[in-house]
Amino acid sequence: MAPRALITGATGFVGRHLVAWLQQDTDWEIVALGTRRVEVAPGLTSIACDLTDRAAVEAVLARYRPDYVFHLAARTSVPEAFAAPEATLINNAVSQITLFEAIRALGLNPVILVASSSEVYGAAPVDDMPLDEEQPFRPMNPYAVSKVVQDLLGLQYHLSHRMQVVRVRPFNHIGPGQSDRFVVASLARQIAEAELGLGEPVVWVGNLDAQRDFLDVRDVVRAYRLVAQPEFAGEVFNVASGVPRSIREVLEGLVALARCRVEVRQDPARMRPSDIPVIFGSAAKLRLSTGWESRIPFERSLADTLDDWRARVAGRG
Repeated sequence: MAPRALITGATGFVGRHLVAWLQQDTDWEIVALGTRRVEVAPGLTSIACDLTDRAAVEAVLARYRPDYVFHLAARTSVPEAFAAPEATLINNAVSQITLFEAIRALGLNPVILVASSSEVYGAAPVDDMPLDEEQPFRPMNPYAVSKVVQDLLGLQYHLSHRMQVVRVRPFNHIGPGQSDRFVVASLARQIAEAELGLGEPVVWVGNLDAQRDFLDVRDVVRAYRLVAQPEFAGEVFNVASGVPRSIREVLEGLVALARCRVEVRQDPARMRPSDIPVIFGSAAKLRLSTGWESRIPFERSLADTLDDWRARVAGRG
């Protein structure tokens, strides 16, 4: 019988790429949960479900009884988390608790992948980098706090209830389909709009000196599939490139691909209240455990992201 995967947040950036990756293997049966019912991809079951609604979640699980659960759904915007910290924390924590309790109530035992975040590491000392999974939590924003909660809930349910929970801590992932609430997509959108003459040929930026560990989302979802195995229950894995790159380098890479000349201007509104100067991680544990390596070059990620925004902007026009 084909394995059945339930993916929460399937209509989001990472969820769509995970669906696409799993569908390369035709044996998978996929149940896609999102805030609304949409056709993520042909040939799968799409369901609108509020993950804070225990009865609704239990009904979905009772009907489909998944072998794997990829829990990706969460509020992910750091600026929005600063604006409404209580909503971010409550949503991300309660959704996961509701999901776990529904699984327990039905007596199911799927492999569950919980998407935490590198944001849990916060302002780690530069001397400790690249960061491994033993690094202590130092959350610097409300979103990071919510991910600490999700991370620890995953561990707690494994230890208390022997649930097959695997946690992942991805670093900054980029690629086609990302919302312009995130820096690389925002820069790409502005360049795409400038190319079509939709306003001034200006790219507004925040802190260009911050350095992040950027990884293509298609490499990220491949890692998720590799670690979603019973033998990794209770474990946690960084998903990282191990290479720090400044936002300035990202900007220069995108500007070099632009089809018109653009001016760069700084926007104070794009500066975070607390911005970590540099963070990058080690994926040594992931490599040793699964053989995973990143395959998609940074330059291709930028080009694909910009091409995606060109298509989106042209479609709106």
